[in-house]
Amino acid sequence: MSPVFTALMIPFLGTALGSAFVFFMKRDMPALVQKVLLGFASGVMVAASVWSLLIPAIGMGVGAAAVFPPTIGLLAGFAFLLLIDQITPHLHANGEAEGPRSRLSRTAKLALAVTIHNFPEGMAVGVAIAGALTNDFNIAGALALSLGIAIQNIPEGAIISMPLRAEGNSRWKSFGIGALSGIVEPLGGALVLFLATSILGIMPYLLAFAAGAMLYVVVEELVPEYSQGKHSNIGTIGFAMGFALMMVLDVVLG
Repeated sequence: MSPVFTALMIPFLGTALGSAFVFFMKRDMPALVQKVLLGFASGVMVAASVWSLLIPAIGMGVGAAAVFPPTIGLLAGFAFLLLIDQITPHLHANGEAEGPRSRLSRTAKLALAVTIHNFPEGMAVGVAIAGALTNDFNIAGALALSLGIAIQNIPEGAIISMPLRAEGNSRWKSFGIGALSGIVEPLGGALVLFLATSILGIMPYLLAFAAGAMLYVVVEELVPEYSQGKHSNIGTIGFAMGFALMMVLDVVLG
């Protein structure tokens, strides 16, 4: 199998693996498991936003002005999901909607955010591959980045597929929707390789936009969810574990 194809596909396989949790767990996710999973995913997403997206975006610039494209992209990511949150009716489990200015369900919004941030992450892998191809085809760095993103994607796939199953969808449908949220990653990487150097100029904006979308979901949805009720400290511990794991992966593998 081509190392380029492998590097492109590994992140998608991580999402699919996380989505497959729906086959091994009960229809209703235990509250403690949900808190741990939401906390862990929050930590992973915050760490990935900083080390995998914002820091690389800043590193693409020169001097003090390097911070401006990522800042614009970050705020645009927040603003985009805030806008979606305000104009889209909230979908209840019984199919009713609250109204034109109510909000998306947490599952739908999370799936949207994950899909949005997966695309530029896939593009980041494509950029790494493009760099490897111009440097005697040393693909190890691109594979390491791809692996780090894949591990991050495992809880993301699970926190999409499991709530879908809890809402009454079949296991295969829940798995399919969760897995498909990651298919944009190899597409994004392939797009970068196809467009070559012409896409590099907007990468800081794209990476930071993804970070903004991720952080919005963490702050608006995930943290309040695992902080409510009993055993909120379990979610906090999960956050610390997820953040620490992704930080180590990004530094060691990056």
